[in-house]
Amino acid sequence: MSRALGLLLGHLADRRFGDPRRGHPVAIFGSAAAALERRTYADSRARGLLHLALLAGAVAGGGLGLERRARGHPLAHTLVTAAATWTVLGGTSLGREARAVHGLLAADDLPGARQRLTHLVGRDTSVLDEAEVSRATVESVAENTSDAVVAPLVWGALLGVPGLLGHRAVNTLDAMVGHRGERYGRFGWASARLDDLLNLPGARLSGQLAAALAPVVGGRPSAALHAWRRDARRHPSPNAGVVEAAFAGALGVRLGGRNHYAHGTEDRVILGDGPPPTRADIARAVRLADAVGFGAVVIAALASLRAART
Repeated sequence: MSRALGLLLGHLADRRFGDPRRGHPVAIFGSAAAALERRTYADSRARGLLHLALLAGAVAGGGLGLERRARGHPLAHTLVTAAATWTVLGGTSLGREARAVHGLLAADDLPGARQRLTHLVGRDTSVLDEAEVSRATVESVAENTSDAVVAPLVWGALLGVPGLLGHRAVNTLDAMVGHRGERYGRFGWASARLDDLLNLPGARLSGQLAAALAPVVGGRPSAALHAWRRDARRHPSPNAGVVEAAFAGALGVRLGGRNHYAHGTEDRVILGDGPPPTRADIARAVRLADAVGFGAVVIAALASLRAART
């Protein structure tokens, strides 16, 4: 019961307050990871695995210690789980950033929208027109709803505080060193692969929820499931393809295409059958993401309760 309540309260805290403006634990972790990288870095998979093990192991181990100390004290366990859940969830900040891009596009401020989009994506936004800014925003909302909301709730339901914190540590390391490029091609390999593995269940739950909740944004569940089955397997990511395809089908838009990054250009598979997304579809994507997040926390809480009874 305390784990389920903690997940619900942590999700509520994220919806009410979002991320702290200063002193966010994830930002502190990122600074520590960057400092450690100066000592561990080498163009080597083994060094990258060491970097991952030291950082993710320390965070997950700390979470395990908190879980053990609080276990047997229901109120303390609820509060610790709630604090950890609030720390790792990013749904409200994701929606805030996406709505900011939408607002700048609505004000015909394309340069401002391009700049704000850099808060959401790692691609080169300076070359994007309004349609491409809209597409990038919708894709980011879809992928990050899975990575920053649904997946941590899944691991929180399964493993409690160490699952919540450990997942976020790996996800942060993937964002820092897991992307492609000459520097991190080998060093970031372990972080990227573990992040893919940990996000597998969350991406599939996100896809299922996006399909089931498609009517929230005027979409059809069948269209979301069709896009998922047909298109997701051709995407280079085993997880982003699933959730982006499901969102594309649910929203009735077409995602994918050419993306420009610092390390080069990537041609992504087309997902969905509709027209390219417009600025209005950003707001629809945020509504769908909010619904998916709510569905995920309810499922996570129910799963926690069921596990406690077995």
